[in-house]
Formats: sequence, structure tokens, C-alpha cells
Amino acid sequence: MTKNLIVTLLILLSVIAVSWLYLFYQHWQMTSLPMADMWMPPAEAGAWQWPDFWLVYVMWAVMMAAMMLPSAIPMILAYARICTQRYHRHYPYTLIFALAYLLVWLSFSIALTVLQWQLHGLKFLSPMMDVEQQMMAAFIFLLAGIYQFTPLKSSFLGACRTPVGFLLTEWREGVYGAFSMGLKHGGDCLGCCWAQMLIMFAVGVMSLIGMALITLLVCMEKILPVNPNILSKAIGILFILWSIWLF
Repeated sequence: MTKNLIVTLLILLSVIAVSWLYLFYQHWQMTSLPMADMWMPPAEAGAWQWPDFWLVYVMWAVMMAAMMLPSAIPMILAYARICTQRYHRHYPYTLIFALAYLLVWLSFSIALTVLQWQLHGLKFLSPMMDVEQQMMAAFIFLLAGIYQFTPLKSSFLGACRTPVGFLLTEWREGVYGAFSMGLKHGGDCLGCCWAQMLIMFAVGVMSLIGMALITLLVCMEKILPVNPNILSKAIGILFILWSIWLF
């Protein structure tokens, strides 16, 4: 690995580390501070103000960076390597590619914020963002488990697992090309993993164990050199069994 690729890897790992540290800090606040000293999302949907939406959005945006960037590292490094060969440098193309990838998940965080707002209104989540209705949690696990068996999931997972194939078929030149390719890869990953992200609502939004487990499963699906269909379906069975246990 060249010096430039090592620097790129260190930058990615730093962003991931800072994101996880922020999540640990938030979890510490929720579990250690007196309730009078901490911010909590309003229990009623009608009571939410713009600062509440913003704080919840930042939480989800950081969470998406912490959970999804690790699985994108092989693709980003492969893209940087090709850029170095074609342009004799990979900056700023790799940065734009990675930012475009993150932009997809930052946009998805808006939808997650709106969904959390509604779930508080439905009394599914407590002000501490813990689960209050086990039946709805079971439904989320069931949905995520069923999605693992769909052709759509297999198609998106296949695109996420093959950096060389993606770069050969989706290559676009220049800065705009880097941006469009980053969006395309982010879209593939979103199509692959959106249901798994919803599981955070079923285990408690600020559950560090839940975040770590989903991050591990996503990385296993996208990186491990095993049959992706078998692994994906095994994870689907795990989610369905968890759903049955909750029911």
C-alpha cells in the first residue's frame, strides 16, 4: 500500500473513530447525567421544536458515518488506487467520492429523524429513546429479516461486494464523475442496508451494543470472502428468530 493510500486509510479511520467517540459521549450523557441536566426528545410529536429535530438529525448522521464508513473502506481505497493510476494522484477525487457516499446516508438520516419524531408521537419510543412497544419492535426485526431474502437485497449486496466490478462498469471521469460514482455506491449500500438501520429503533436508538452488532453484520456481508447469499440469508434467519422471540 502506497503512502497516499495509507494517509487516506488513516483519515477514514479517524472519521470513524471520532464518530464513535461522539456516540459514546451521547450514550454517557443519557445514562449518567441527571434527567434535569440532559436533553431528551419530547414525548409528544407536537412538542418538537427545530432544535430537537436538529439534535436528532446530528445523532443519526454521526451514527450513519460510524456504522457505514467501515464497510465502504475497501471500495474507497480501490477507487483511490485507480485514480492514482489514471491521474497520478487521487486527491481531490477520493475525497469527493467519499463525501458523495456519505451524502446518501446523511440524506437518509433526514428520513430516520422524521420517523423517530413520529415514533415518539406513537409512544413507540420513550424520551430516553428506548423501546416501549415490543410488538412493533418484533415487526421491525421481521421486516429486516424478510428483506434479507429478497432479490432486491441480493442485487444491492452484489454491487456493494465487488469494488473491481463496480469501478469497471460505473467509472466516470473527473470531479463530477467522482461525485456521481460516490452517489451510486452510496445508493447501492442504502438499498442493501436500509432495513438493518431500522433495527436501531427496535433495540433502542442509543444502544451501543445494537450499533456495534449492526456494524459488524454489515461489514461481514460486504467484506467477508464467503458466499454472500448464504451469509445474507443466515442473518435474515437471525432477525426472524429474534422477531419470534419478541412476539
